[in-house]
Amino acid sequence: MNSLYFENAYFIIGTAYAGKSTMVRMLAEKHRGIACGENYHNALLPCLDKAEFPCVTYTRDLQDWHDFIRRSPEEYEAWVDGAAKECEALELQMLPEICSRGKPVFVDTNISAETLKTVAPPRHVLVMLADPEISVKRFFERPDREKQFLYRLILEEKDPDRAMENYRQGLARINSRERYNAFLHAGFPVILRDENRTVEETLALAEEALGLRKSQGA
Repeated sequence: MNSLYFENAYFIIGTAYAGKSTMVRMLAEKHRGIACGENYHNALLPCLDKAEFPCVTYTRDLQDWHDFIRRSPEEYEAWVDGAAKECEALELQMLPEICSRGKPVFVDTNISAETLKTVAPPRHVLVMLADPEISVKRFFERPDREKQFLYRLILEEKDPDRAMENYRQGLARINSRERYNAFLHAGFPVILRDENRTVEETLALAEEALGLRKSQGA
């Protein structure tokens, strides 16, 4: 067995706009656990060496955020993929200490499906997916500050429509049908986004998939 094996951690992977962050938060609240939300590894960001973690530190050291949205779709995709690999390394550094606190840990993770198969029990990984078109078209509908900040940057460009199309092409590359299918067939339970399902119903499905229903009354 891998020396890193997280028996009390539950991981959620998948595409944007699928509800991963919401489920991590709700599961942690209900099961009195620890929520490791999206980008929780940013706690390490101030001390990272940009030579070792060039993608993760890119935004930390960025002088003009307009450069972020002006990148080509290909550059954006390469950055996202590079950051995911770097974030996996950081998460694997952080999780041993977090998991040692004696509580269930729920993780919105960048760790790849391949790695998760070696560090987590089979029923401790859940895939959540939204249709790729939703992930792209509704990206800026999210109220969080990061998305709205990027939206304002795009509107400040000389040609906002062109800038928006360029950024959406990048989003389309990282939310492609190919990537969607890779998650779908990764070998873990899957929950597909359904606008007609309540978050409470999705929570019940997540608990069932992760083997947590038995502890509802705990």
